[in-house]
Amino acid sequence: MPTSTTATTTTTTTTTTESEVETEDKAATESKAATETDAEPAATDAPTKLRAVRAATTGAGPVLLLAHGAGGSVDANFGPVLPALAATHRAVAVDYPGTGATPRATTPLTLDGLADELVAAADAQGADTFALAGYSLGTAVAVRVAARHPSRVTALVLTAPFARPDTRMTLAARTWHHLATAGSTPRDRTALARFLLPVALSPAALAALSEEEVEQAVRSTADSVPEGTPEHVDLVLRTDVRADLAAITAPTLVIATTQDQLVPLSVQREVAAGISGARTSDLATGHLPFAERPEEWQQLMGDFLGGFLPERTDGTHRTHRPHGWKEGPAR
Repeated sequence: MPTSTTATTTTTTTTTTESEVETEDKAATESKAATETDAEPAATDAPTKLRAVRAATTGAGPVLLLAHGAGGSVDANFGPVLPALAATHRAVAVDYPGTGATPRATTPLTLDGLADELVAAADAQGADTFALAGYSLGTAVAVRVAARHPSRVTALVLTAPFARPDTRMTLAARTWHHLATAGSTPRDRTALARFLLPVALSPAALAALSEEEVEQAVRSTADSVPEGTPEHVDLVLRTDVRADLAAITAPTLVIATTQDQLVPLSVQREVAAGISGARTSDLATGHLPFAERPEEWQQLMGDFLGGFLPERTDGTHRTHRPHGWKEGPAR
């Protein structure tokens, strides 16, 4: 969700080849503007109107789709771990409207729309199947993709997931949305950053910062808030993918951020419990694993995804499971 803070991490610069993925209108109307308490519409077979988005691709190998968080971007949320992921996969990611190189939306965002844009990026790469990794709001996008395209998803990684915000998360997100829409002056952005910092970082990470480092982190956060943040957070408030969880058949790893001050651990546990056969790994970090524990986060994702890489054996390919993997009950 919030972008990384320079006080707690060194941004990794990666070289990606960007290609604009122009998606065609598929008829069907966008959802009308919803209030903060409106539920996200359930997935249907009706086509969704898609936007022209900017997709970034790097690496070689099986396709790995990346879905970032609200108020973030591909670079901000996955930048520190992207080089390692790209060593074994062709990482394909799409910035949501109003962040990165994707224009800001003029209508409310929907999970169906973001999911379709991500799948369209895979289609543009000629990928019939793909692994999928989502972070924060991106986990809801990934869940929607996995539920709608079960035969295409080979593996699923969900970090700091939520199926629906609980009361605590809703209150925090409403404040976030209010501050994000209050104005764009330096004072407005600083006020937003001062709210986000203690919500995004773990108590231990925040306590370890000097006063000077705190101010540096506030400035960095204020300078990096994407213009599309209000629409992103509005979607957080309307998200409800509880009904999608039972439809997921892909091997799934849930990475729980145990010191998270934004997405409560109980909310994350509910996602793992709702997906049959899902494994859980705990990561002692706040809501920004890419800032606090990027190496451990990458290791968890890499070890799991590596278990589903095709192996060459006498000129053939086969898929193996990670050590200790147990399939969930058959549906």
